[in-house]
Amino acid sequence: MRTLRRVAVLGAGTMGARIAAHFANAGIPAVLLDIVLPNQSDRNFAAKKGIESAEKGKPAGFFTQQETAMIRPGNLEDNLDWISDCDWVVEAVTENLEIKRELWRRVDALRKAGAILSTNTSGIPLNKITAGFSADFRRHFLGTHFFNPPRYLHLLEVIPGLETGADVLQFVSDFADRRLGKGVVSCKDTPNFIANRIGSFFGSTVQKFMQEGDYSIEEVDTLTGALIGLPNSASFRLLDLVGLDVWAFVGENLYHAVPDDPWRERFRMPPFHAEMMKRGWLGDKSGQGFYKKTGKGEKREIQAIDWKTLEYHLAKKISSPTLETAKQMEDLPERLRFLVSQKDRYGTFLWKVFSDAFIYSAERIPEIADRIVEIDRAMKWGYAHKLGPFELWDTLGFEEVCTRLEAEGRALPENITRMREAGAKSLYRHADSGGKPRTEYLDFGHTKFTMVEERPGILVLSDLKRARNVVKSNVGASLIDLGDGVFCVEFHSKMNSLGEDNFSMMQAGADYAAENGQALVIANQGSDFSVGANLMMVLLAAQEEEWDDLNFAIHRFQQVNMAMKYAPVPVVVAPFGRTLGGGTEISLHAARCQASAETYMGLVEVGVGLIPGGGGCKELLLRLKDPRRVFELVGMAKVSMSAEEAKKLGLLNRTDRISMNPERLIGDAKDLALSLVQDYVPGTPRNDIRVGGENAYAMLKLGAWTMRQGGYISDYDVVVAEKLAGILSGGRLTGEQTVSEQHLLDLEREAFLGLCGNPKTQERMQYMLKTGKPLRN
Repeated sequence: MRTLRRVAVLGAGTMGARIAAHFANAGIPAVLLDIVLPNQSDRNFAAKKGIESAEKGKPAGFFTQQETAMIRPGNLEDNLDWISDCDWVVEAVTENLEIKRELWRRVDALRKAGAILSTNTSGIPLNKITAGFSADFRRHFLGTHFFNPPRYLHLLEVIPGLETGADVLQFVSDFADRRLGKGVVSCKDTPNFIANRIGSFFGSTVQKFMQEGDYSIEEVDTLTGALIGLPNSASFRLLDLVGLDVWAFVGENLYHAVPDDPWRERFRMPPFHAEMMKRGWLGDKSGQGFYKKTGKGEKREIQAIDWKTLEYHLAKKISSPTLETAKQMEDLPERLRFLVSQKDRYGTFLWKVFSDAFIYSAERIPEIADRIVEIDRAMKWGYAHKLGPFELWDTLGFEEVCTRLEAEGRALPENITRMREAGAKSLYRHADSGGKPRTEYLDFGHTKFTMVEERPGILVLSDLKRARNVVKSNVGASLIDLGDGVFCVEFHSKMNSLGEDNFSMMQAGADYAAENGQALVIANQGSDFSVGANLMMVLLAAQEEEWDDLNFAIHRFQQVNMAMKYAPVPVVVAPFGRTLGGGTEISLHAARCQASAETYMGLVEVGVGLIPGGGGCKELLLRLKDPRRVFELVGMAKVSMSAEEAKKLGLLNRTDRISMNPERLIGDAKDLALSLVQDYVPGTPRNDIRVGGENAYAMLKLGAWTMRQGGYISDYDVVVAEKLAGILSGGRLTGEQTVSEQHLLDLEREAFLGLCGNPKTQERMQYMLKTGKPLRN
């Protein structure tokens, strides 16, 4: 059985260093080698610089600083023999065929027998790299194309060579899925593979229609970001992040690599792009590109370029009746259909971009992929699109799009025409059976619908709800049957903010699981696990002085959390993304957590002039047994930058588990819940919690005063801190004493209500709701 104990990454540039960092995140030691730089006394300077860049970059390549120690820096002249102890060698040097081949010749002489050999090339054909190498070398060689940054982008394109062993391909795919957390797409060895081929076309098409329709940079980025299910970086902000030179390099290489592609002229850089590169305006790395920041502090502003004059101006906020109407539509499919139905300049722009992307994607089958499935997954996982091109086509209406194209006199791709003639009315269709969610895709090669293969261990809540319906549901949450006696409370309120809908479903879920199953999972597949309490509702209640209602709501949240902690069945919480405030408090009360590796967790209530009111202070005091640590953690509103860091902070327990692959999170949570069932015994509320009383209160208050004297916090931060100190000391009791969980919950609720009544807290809440940023008043 193949095992992976150590990897070697050759090339410590932007990609290589971050690939090594992500192996370290997965617990795999790495050797990182690069060239010896002239005029540097340290022969390993390049590799060390790569590690430093991965650590200090934003976003960071490592989960925590400790992972940096798992990478051993060296150089390709003195230390290449280190690879003889490595089970996988990943090459990520410059995109030059002869440089790669020469390095692989040296590797071939030193490699460990049976070691996996892979290249991170994004455009050089594998058969050109391996030409003349032994059959054994070619059997162990393949392409593994990571996307930057590797820690965050889900896609790994795996490209088998003509002679790659099936066992090698299977091992790499499985390891990348489970240990590296990747969405693996098997690709053909064609120029730029799948994601960059389609992504380059999409980006070039955006630029083409921007010029033809005389749209501004700001207009295009407004149209091609979150509004249509793409990342906030949209089009030109993305190019600033990637680098204008990198984008030009990819496009120019692709242009020359696809002489038979009738659309290849799209890949050439427009004159304004070439002129910006000539001037050295390459994006973020040069300080300016399509955007630049000027001024500091309150005078700081973002300027955008006019692509026609190459002059900068204050970036404009784009608005129109169409856009404002669309922004009110929370449902993405509904929003997309509305936008392309509009005949104004914005609807017209999106239709032109989408329709060209549909035609191009369909025409690339079977050139770059045999199935529409791989193209959709590549664009979702590599470019973070909510919908792949074929899913988007279905969303807009397969027949409606075809009819509109024909009405415009545009030719449909041959494979689409053939499928329509065979009776196809969509590109995907549901084929659920016996409560099992299944999906079929339009198989162009066989002119029929074919079942998408099952992916064991991956549960999609929307699919389960479609195939099985829901057990219970309200506006903000649902109860779903995961199978095997495990039920799931799913939040689906806006931003998964917490309120009575969530609390009532948590209680109902625990009760139902106790009567009809054996475990409960609290999870969802939204953008974030939960941003915490519904702040608007809290503010309105405070402004209306509805203290009884607010007191009831806080008490309700506390008691639901206690019900989860002492439920008759094990409750597993699956936090991911932003898990803030009340979201963290729910996690703290779980029997166990199954956290996504990318979990940003923290009790951040002080940012709006409050303290945790749902039992968060109590649970951290129980867990950390050190009021000073809790005071710092809560008082400074510390947020973990990964699940691993959340463990170090104490927000997750050391026994909590982490899922590297976000797609596996709910399946892993279900498995964890089942593993707890046999030995699970419900506990009883604690009455033996030691608190420090007045002395502890004085110590914590001194800490707050010191912070104020140092200018780190404001006068009102001190007021909030004193409330927090009162809770953590047990209510300023005389001397050390033992108190109950309920005593601490009462203190939390009292402090929360008291702060809600303070005008400065209300100012902070209003500012957060308006700007999304904390106010230090």
